[in-house]
Formats: sequence, C-alpha cells, structure tokens
Amino acid sequence: MSLTVDRVLVPVDGSDESLEAVEYAVAVADAYGAAVHAVYVLGEEVVRAIEEDAVDESEVAEDTEAFTDSVRAVADAADVPVSSSIAYGFSTQRKTTHPGSVVLDTADEVDADFLVIPREPLTGEPGEVLEKAAEYVLLYASQPVLSV
Repeated sequence: MSLTVDRVLVPVDGSDESLEAVEYAVAVADAYGAAVHAVYVLGEEVVRAIEEDAVDESEVAEDTEAFTDSVRAVADAADVPVSSSIAYGFSTQRKTTHPGSVVLDTADEVDADFLVIPREPLTGEPGEVLEKAAEYVLLYASQPVLSV
C-alpha cells in the first residue's frame, strides 16, 4: 500500500523554525507531486490585542502576509503550488480552541493528506505559538505527521 499525498499542511507562526518546516513541507509535496497549504497561526497575545482593539488587524495581516511571501518564495523555487490562510490559535470564547486544535481543524478543512509541524524549543517568544501544538498534533492527527 502506497501513500498518496495531494496536499501538505504546514502551520507557521513567523518563526525561523516554522520557515524550516515549510522547506520540509515543500520537499514532501515535491516528492509526491502535491500542493502545500500554509496556515499562519496567531498567538494568544496577538488575538487578545486584536479583540481588545489594542492592535490594528490590518497591521497583523501585513505582518503575516510578509511572512507568507517567504513561504511562497520557498514553494516557487521548487515549483510547488502553495495556498495560505490565517487562523486564531486561541479564543476568548471557546476553551477548546488552541494551536493544536486549529492545526487539525485546518487539516480537515483543506483536506490535507500529510502534516509537517515545527517542534520548536520552548523559548517563550509570544509569536512562536506552535511550540505548544506539536505534541497535540502528533497525538491526535489522523494524517501522517513529520515533526521537524
């Protein structure tokens, strides 16, 4: 039985580790003739700041778009199709919304066949939200997962 991969999901958060995960996702996609979907997961501090109007949502969108341009550059260099989205990694309304659940929900929404997730060191940087998601995704994903 062989593995069929049409879409590789890679969550990103603007960190160097997540850009490295993009490189792995693109390599997997290239090997299988698949596409990549990058979901930018916003951290708790950013989500709270948006909800409290402490930061302009358009500024956050510009920052995420700048990082997504880096993702596109990696994919374009390998001639791999790429799509992207942004998701709140936390919710003040729903206790069950956290980075891991957002990654798995996005995998279902985009019909991902393979996941590549950065396993980041616990640095405490507010933008690096995926360090909390890797173990959860490894435990609960129904797709194959590469943790880098």
